[in-house]
Amino acid sequence: MENVAILIETKNGELKQSNLGVITAAHGDDHEIYAFLLDGSGVDHKAALESHGIDKIVDFASAKGPFDWNPVTWSKSVVSAMQHFSINTLLGLTSAHGKELLPRIAAQLDAPLVMDCTAVNLIDHTVEKSQYSGRTTATIKTRGAHHIYGIRPNAVAPQASPAAAELISFKADVDSRALTIREIKQTGAGGIDLTEADVIISGGRGMQNSENFAILRKCAEPIGAAVGASRVAVDAGWVPHSMQVGQTGATVSPKVYIACGISGSVQHFAGMKTSGMIIAINTDPDAAIAKRCDYFAVADLFEIIPLLASKLKAHQG
Repeated sequence: MENVAILIETKNGELKQSNLGVITAAHGDDHEIYAFLLDGSGVDHKAALESHGIDKIVDFASAKGPFDWNPVTWSKSVVSAMQHFSINTLLGLTSAHGKELLPRIAAQLDAPLVMDCTAVNLIDHTVEKSQYSGRTTATIKTRGAHHIYGIRPNAVAPQASPAAAELISFKADVDSRALTIREIKQTGAGGIDLTEADVIISGGRGMQNSENFAILRKCAEPIGAAVGASRVAVDAGWVPHSMQVGQTGATVSPKVYIACGISGSVQHFAGMKTSGMIIAINTDPDAAIAKRCDYFAVADLFEIIPLLASKLKAHQG
């Protein structure tokens, strides 16, 4: 039987819902699934994890207690745990933390690494990955004693698979002196993580300036949506890069993606093509995004978005 582990991410004490899709990707009859929680919060999330198929929940700690965020310490601890529990395959999110940790872990194990996967087959160790701005999908087979995969957030829909999970404590003795985290600051964008959002409202060239992004935030707030942007808006200095959706920004898979004043370049589409529903608002009826969305409104976003915001606010009561 093969043992598979999932790197579980939390934020502000809450379980990232996109973890559940990664767990679903690991489902299978021929292996046990471990959940690795490096912040030691497994007991807080036991019900959610075992309801989606986790067999064993591993809470990490050092001799001094729970680990603070440190990619050197965390990656070494994961490698130690994989060896201790005989883990063959490790899955995690292709997130900021995942991009820090998974390559370090793969390097220490001399294991193959594939990031931003949209599907995984753990029987023959193959994964699917979008390439060439979403024009093609590659199927990649990995070989070796260990396999490391980063899953695109929200690429796999969560499916309940109730199990009775065992809670395990794992103390790792690792040296963190190679890297010291002096300070962690929230980016200027703030708000909801783009990769975690069910609804994203993005602005492009049609926003005209940074101040106008306030109307998108006002529309997003009543429904807990995230606000994104195209590369044009970022390059113009209207919003920070952390808000960019596209090939050189975040790859997202929300249930609903609303593009405001975005022409719809191939590069932008590559970052949001897996959205459940794409709605576009543009004054140009010939904009490229018109052929790539589910609903297209030929309209002025400065009329439509405030109206939508007022309707949403009224609906929320």
